[in-house]
Amino acid sequence: MLNYVYQLSSPKIISVKYKDIDIRDKVIVRPNYLALCHADQRYYQGKRDAKILRKKLPMALIHECCGVVVYDATKTFKKGQKVVMVPNVPGKECEGIYENYAEGSQFLSSGTDGFMRELIDLPSDRVIAYDDIDDRIAAITEFISVGMHAFSRFEKIAHDYREKIGIWGDGSLAYIVACILKYSCPNSKIIVVGKNVNKLNQFSFVDETHLVDSLDENFSIDHAFECAGGEGSFFAIDDIIKYIKPQGTVMLMGVSENKVAINTRDILEKGLTFVGSSRSGREDFQRAVKFMENKSVQRRLKTIVFEDEPVKDLVDIHRVFANDLNTEFKTVFKWDI
Repeated sequence: MLNYVYQLSSPKIISVKYKDIDIRDKVIVRPNYLALCHADQRYYQGKRDAKILRKKLPMALIHECCGVVVYDATKTFKKGQKVVMVPNVPGKECEGIYENYAEGSQFLSSGTDGFMRELIDLPSDRVIAYDDIDDRIAAITEFISVGMHAFSRFEKIAHDYREKIGIWGDGSLAYIVACILKYSCPNSKIIVVGKNVNKLNQFSFVDETHLVDSLDENFSIDHAFECAGGEGSFFAIDDIIKYIKPQGTVMLMGVSENKVAINTRDILEKGLTFVGSSRSGREDFQRAVKFMENKSVQRRLKTIVFEDEPVKDLVDIHRVFANDLNTEFKTVFKWDI
């Protein structure tokens, strides 16, 4: 079967490639709604290291997508069924190691083609059905699954003193983590620390919000999630170390292109646990879908989703990436190519 693949060949240059796909033992899905991630923008804008770009391009971008099954050789799904797709390709299976960290694992839109294609061919275990979820929200399932993965690890590692959980960051990732914590830890006080007043106003459902430069010296939290990333990682981590109580757990989730200095002296004195958390696996997707079936959760998530006009040609693809730069949270769009 001939397939159209929309590949980024160099920054801001997208070309159409034609590839054959083997439908044997695969589920064939037509993308419906796609969502943009900061990682997509870094590739598109050419803000990754030149060596990395040369190694990874050309490739189709985007790893957040929901779609409709058009054919399933495995007979796991029905034609027309709505599904979300897991972009992680498991590597070497090893007991105790999550699939997203396994040796030899791959990730769609990071060295191999993502979901900007006419049709997607995947093994059945990389496809998960959903129902009664707004398609625009289903499109960001992968993003939510990343938060689910971090929370599942937090649950297993953090001590049980969880009166106050702090989140550093006021962007999309911080919002998703706040939603998950508020839903999953009803007895904990969820506190968000950020830099942008307008963004913090979106977090009306949490217990407290604070501007980072207005924290009181007596402020404290039991555990923390770092969702700042970029240049803000250093300041967020430094603040967390300062305000977290002894033996707290810190979930590192923000991505930084540059190395970040860390105050190891206070980490050691407080006996802190730092956990790096990235991407997700099938189980995290399943938890994310279950989470999104809650109508109040869907209403909350809709407040951070901006729906751009449908994409019908190459010009529209460039438009979406340009518009996303002015979107404070998540951009989704219907894939009508």
